[in-house]
Amino acid sequence: MHVASTRMASPPEPGPYMPDLPGVPAWLNKGDNAWQLVAATFVGIQSMPGLVVLYGSIVKKKWAVNSAFMAMYAYASTLIVWVLVGFRMAFGERLLPFWAKAGPALTQDFLVHRAVFPATAHYGRGGVLETPRTEPYYAEASLVLFEFEFAAITLVLLAGSLLGRMNIKAWMAFTPLWLLFSYTVGAFSLWGGGFLYQWGVIDYSGGYVIHLSSGIAGFTAAYWVGPRLKSDRDRFSPNNILLMIHPAHDRRRCAATSLLTWTCLDVIFFGKPSVIGAVQGMMTGLVCITPGAGLVHTWSAMLMGVSAGCIPWITMMILHKKSSFLMKVDDTLAVFHTHAVAGVLGGVLTGLLATPELCALDSPIPGARGVFYSGGIVQIGKQLGGALFVTLMIGDDAAHGEEAYALWGDGEKFDLTRPETTRTGGASGAAREDTVEQRLTSMGARGVTIQL
Repeated sequence: MHVASTRMASPPEPGPYMPDLPGVPAWLNKGDNAWQLVAATFVGIQSMPGLVVLYGSIVKKKWAVNSAFMAMYAYASTLIVWVLVGFRMAFGERLLPFWAKAGPALTQDFLVHRAVFPATAHYGRGGVLETPRTEPYYAEASLVLFEFEFAAITLVLLAGSLLGRMNIKAWMAFTPLWLLFSYTVGAFSLWGGGFLYQWGVIDYSGGYVIHLSSGIAGFTAAYWVGPRLKSDRDRFSPNNILLMIHPAHDRRRCAATSLLTWTCLDVIFFGKPSVIGAVQGMMTGLVCITPGAGLVHTWSAMLMGVSAGCIPWITMMILHKKSSFLMKVDDTLAVFHTHAVAGVLGGVLTGLLATPELCALDSPIPGARGVFYSGGIVQIGKQLGGALFVTLMIGDDAAHGEEAYALWGDGEKFDLTRPETTRTGGASGAAREDTVEQRLTSMGARGVTIQL
């Protein structure tokens, strides 16, 4: 007679595929954490090697190494400053309406705990909690890495305004200071729970924090550094166009629409398409969609792409050439137009096109939505107010003495050890004495020059 065994099945052996691993806290969502790390990697690739290769190939050969190294140094130095004090100044506990308390993000006790944005709780009238603070389902270490990539690419983008003439030692001093005293202010104000976040200004993934700030800071720094030589400005063709196209490639709808729009305008007004123009159009599309990347529909993204291909094209090709002030500023890669102008444009269009369903997932303000969805004109006012704050804050911080480190001529620093006056030929052939100040002025220099 067959007798069924009464012996119970043995428990599963411990291993990495157990339902509840002993080392995994209950709050950790493995999918969320994995995607956060993947997304951080994608952003990082845009900087290293993306913009490093782009900068090294888009400039003249004699500036290729300097330009690529500026991007590499900005990326590396940002990481050190970020984990020492920068991260918590941007995403820590509130110190001021626009700044958080500084502190390290290095210890295991801090990094293995659940990620949290301490200042993001939103209180309504009467002090009633309307939106609790944001607590993602992944570790603080993942958040530190993710936000570092955004901080790093901001500085790398800023470098685009200064290519072709900046001393690397000056850049080494500039990058940590700008990160601490400028980037962290914008990041906390808009993302970390500062006053613009609490007011309801929308910047989903960096139209203001990254692109507007880098565009304004680059433009301001370019003003004080002074221009390249006239020969470089007139003939600054890329040393490798094919390599330049490779890191600039992207398939997003807004970027694609902007690229096509920019190219069509080039053909209509100049008779032929431009590869560099196409790359600029792609960039303006990427920048424009950034504030509303998670808040608008696909058709809205394509509409934003058309606008991103038109408005920055007009400011760069028409308004820039008609403005004596803009013509004085040698913004090497036109970062002001491709990032600052496109960033503000994207912020305003997001205020028009942001959907209530998607805003409910991201905004701390209940009922937030764009003007086209019965949100009222107030949201546009908030977007413009946020852009104004970032512009004033960045411009004031960036305009301090970068003239001291400018490079002159074909990679040579201006030599103040030469005699106080130099003799040059005048119009009639007679010798004429030029002072140091006159020599600097003739090169377009402005500000005070101080030897290192």
